[in-house]
Amino acid sequence: MSVASEGRDVVLTVVDTGSGMDPETASMAFHRFWKSADSPGAGLGLPIARDLVRAHGGEVELQTAPGEGTTVRVRLAAPAP
Repeated sequence: MSVASEGRDVVLTVVDTGSGMDPETASMAFHRFWKSADSPGAGLGLPIARDLVRAHGGEVELQTAPGEGTTVRVRLAAPAP
């Protein structure tokens, strides 16, 4: 996990070394209660995180590929002065 500033934005990056996701699975990752067959979770973590970030005017981006793990990047803009 890392946090960096990019201009006025704050970017939080979380990287895992898991199995990654194929494009079809990644396209569903932000749908509530959807999860892959091998996931022990409830299918709520990413959708809730995305909704909270969006509620604060931010964006969430997912980068993943089979065998390469997953990176989730959250970008939040600082309020205008």
